[in-house]
Amino acid sequence: MDIEEQYDKIYRYCYFKLYDKQLAQDITQETFLRFFRQDLCLDSNKELPYLYTIAKNLCVDNFRKKTAESLENVTEEASYNPTEDWINNLTLKSIISKLTQEEQELIFLRYVNEIGFVAICKITGFSRFAVYRRLSKILKWLKEELKKEGFLDE
Repeated sequence: MDIEEQYDKIYRYCYFKLYDKQLAQDITQETFLRFFRQDLCLDSNKELPYLYTIAKNLCVDNFRKKTAESLENVTEEASYNPTEDWINNLTLKSIISKLTQEEQELIFLRYVNEIGFVAICKITGFSRFAVYRRLSKILKWLKEELKKEGFLDE
């Protein structure tokens, strides 16, 4: 695997979690520093989920350190959203925002960062069947919502 490609994907994942460019860059960098301290390579199926686990844990640690007030400020100050290319319509954004954070994360991992089912299972802790079932349910719901909004033909 290409380290630069994985670095970009981990950055997008961190930004998805934090909505702060600088903080996402810092956590991405810390993720790779911790990863490479373990003398692992990105070629194994086990290392990619481990990389995401490090990033996820660092993001969670960051949330724990912040107060509710600072979280509101971070959200208001966010000016760049890497998923804007993916969600380029306000209506689509509102549809996506109806999903739970967990459902949004599954969609993000699978379709934005193009992570395989096995890696998603390791990242989220869900079984392969649960990931497949949840993604199928989410996609079915999204398709229905897009039809309602006129994005898809019925």
